[in-house]
Amino acid sequence: MGAATKATSTQKKKRKVLVIDDSAELRMIIHETLSLFGVEAMSAEDGASGIQMTRAEVPDLVICDVNMPGLDGYGTLKAMREHEATATIPFVFLSGTVDRIAVRKGMELGADDYLTKPFTPKELMAAVNARLEKQDEIQRISNRKLDELRGNLTLALPHELRTPLNGIMGLAHLMMEDYREMPQEEVLESARFIHESALRLHRLIENFLVYSQIELMSQESMTLAVAADVKPVAVQELLTELCRAAAAKHRREGDLSLVMEDACLLVPAENLTKIVEELVDNAFKFSTPGQKVSVTAGPVSGQLQLMIADHGRGMRADQVTRIGPHIQFDRPTYEQQGAGLGLFIAKRITELLGGRIQIESKADVGTTVTITFPMPGI
Repeated sequence: MGAATKATSTQKKKRKVLVIDDSAELRMIIHETLSLFGVEAMSAEDGASGIQMTRAEVPDLVICDVNMPGLDGYGTLKAMREHEATATIPFVFLSGTVDRIAVRKGMELGADDYLTKPFTPKELMAAVNARLEKQDEIQRISNRKLDELRGNLTLALPHELRTPLNGIMGLAHLMMEDYREMPQEEVLESARFIHESALRLHRLIENFLVYSQIELMSQESMTLAVAADVKPVAVQELLTELCRAAAAKHRREGDLSLVMEDACLLVPAENLTKIVEELVDNAFKFSTPGQKVSVTAGPVSGQLQLMIADHGRGMRADQVTRIGPHIQFDRPTYEQQGAGLGLFIAKRITELLGGRIQIESKADVGTTVTITFPMPGI
């Protein structure tokens, strides 16, 4: 019973392809060819019924004639792309002519391929298999990313919420129980730990709120507008204060290297503060005591350039391309705080303010983040 169940569960899923064409003869030929090669074929005689069948059955691929009475292939594709359930289904056009204008129109609407009539069974199956294999690869990449995200959330969130909360509750309970006998130094040390744990929780909650806000803005193609009453930020003063605070937090004041030039930037101070706090905190978090963290800022070619460099763990090239929310690389191997939002938040805020961010990293060498903003009057 167990072996039979296992065999059934590992059996490859049969692929479904919908053929939309007003020619009954062509539908039959394509249907028989697909069935011969182990593909489940469905058919519709016009665009309207094809759209209904697509939404009901959600096939793995749609093959559709361009020229049909009523709703033509272009209208059918447009309707599919506008519906959430069918928007990503691969779509192959059937056409009697290879017209560049027609091909371009189809591609602009989101067609994946063109198949010119007449075609051989070999050409049909080559087009079908190419689209299905590409869709499978996209799905594999998506599943891999989802598994990584699920793993990061499973590891990070419970730890990030419980660790500081357990410290707060445990020490608070201890202080309530033993406050009469506790030396003042111990009370002060416990209060400091509670305060640090509360700040850690506060930052986690704040980052979730900031992330939600900037993602909403990105989806609506919004930018962070600079209000008319915003005054230019004195970069040297603000960044020096923020960087020294981050170094002190990590007890690594001696590892900080600052090179600051006088410059002003017309952005909200709280936004620039968030960018710098997250990037500098990351530089210390992902390097070890004794490794320098360098922060430089100043005008370069009419723009304000900010560079944060560390000589820590670094990232591989493939990891740099996968930077995103809740993504923490090698978390099971390395103990680290945070929910994987800091770098992503800094990147998004920079872009929403009209700035540019570049991340260069090499495993076991370090990471350099370079941010540029237009300067007032430039």
